[in-house]
Amino acid sequence: MAGCSVSAAQETLDRFAGLGLLRRTGASFEVPGALAPLLRALMESTDRPAEVQLARARMLERTVRRLQACRAITEPEGSPARRKLAALPRALRFTSAWAAGEWLRTSRPELLAAARLVVDDGELDTLARRLIAALVRALAAHWGTEAAAPELYGLHQLVLDVAERRGLHREQAAALLNLADLDAQTGRTTDALARYRAALDAGRAANDPYATGRAMESVGGAYQELGDWQRAADWYGRALAQRQARGERADEARLYGRLGTAHTYAGRYGEALRSWRAAVAGYRKVGDLPSQARALSEAARVQEYAGRPEECLRTCQDAVDLARRAGDGRLQAALQLRLADTLDRLGDPAAARLHRIAAERMLGTEDSTYEIRGSSLEG
Repeated sequence: MAGCSVSAAQETLDRFAGLGLLRRTGASFEVPGALAPLLRALMESTDRPAEVQLARARMLERTVRRLQACRAITEPEGSPARRKLAALPRALRFTSAWAAGEWLRTSRPELLAAARLVVDDGELDTLARRLIAALVRALAAHWGTEAAAPELYGLHQLVLDVAERRGLHREQAAALLNLADLDAQTGRTTDALARYRAALDAGRAANDPYATGRAMESVGGAYQELGDWQRAADWYGRALAQRQARGERADEARLYGRLGTAHTYAGRYGEALRSWRAAVAGYRKVGDLPSQARALSEAARVQEYAGRPEECLRTCQDAVDLARRAGDGRLQAALQLRLADTLDRLGDPAAARLHRIAAERMLGTEDSTYEIRGSSLEG
């Protein structure tokens, strides 16, 4: 039936269901358990292996296109994905994002089983990778990566299985990075660290600068999460050197920020301040005013920790000006609060009170819990 029209296939399935050869499950059909081994034996005795594989490939290809439509319906009207969706046959499209989400929810067991079976079979690995990629994107679009984490973990493991079997180092690195990210998000930092290191090896084998840079930075992040500031700074430094060699200025500035955070946690305030100033300069070069203001605010934090309130005050004032120019009201208000704390320590409570009032007015509350966190530039 894989080569016939959708209407003809539907009519045939309805007839089979009427004869008891299939069982309806919502909008789908399933073979009764008692008939499955008989049908398998009949297929093996009458159909050529090449025909069976072609039929499976056609069904999987249709599933891939259906999953692509499922994800595309979540994109804005007029987007390239929606234009591509409109070109698909009507039988593959969805009438709404809700309908697509419902199909994904009810079809989830069959889709996951199809992915596992095609990977285990090993005869259609290219199609298997496309199927898994489409399923991952659809799940992330409808459920979000956090809610879909259990399913995504298994799917990334399947990608890794195929990549290792085929010697595809680039895909292996990508799968390991995705698995490590999920480990890190669920608190399995040691497991994440091991996978980030494995991803680095795979990225190097593939000569993939993105994967190696991403892996080195993530190794640093894992060490930071484990409280090993020295190793974190070392790995951030390696990732930074690669970005500098490739002229990737925005990433270079961001990594200076991560390096500054690691030095701050370690109490190396001189090195932290140099890193944050380098981040400020980097963001200035790429014209990113909000990030420049945040980096300058972190430099002020380091000066505060180092017991240099006068310098902290001047740096905060510069950061407030940048935040104002960037139109970042919440950051501006948070910096006003930091200015107030610094003025209190310098013995000027009246000026401190004025800055607090200004911050409260900007935030629209008298009990603000907003805070500038060192992780604001770490992502």
